[in-house]
Amino acid sequence: MINKEFDAVKFMREQREKLSEKLIKMTKDEIVAYFKQVKSKTTIKPCA
Repeated sequence: MINKEFDAVKFMREQREKLSEKLIKMTKDEIVAYFKQVKSKTTIKPCA
């Protein structure tokens, strides 16, 4: 048996659940604004 220190599948499911809970309360326009804001903060540009 492999002992994992980090379970990527579990992590992604938890993150998806958190995001779903946040988005369920928003309107379409609020969701679009939210993703524009998040993208501007977290976009990592690759070095060429």
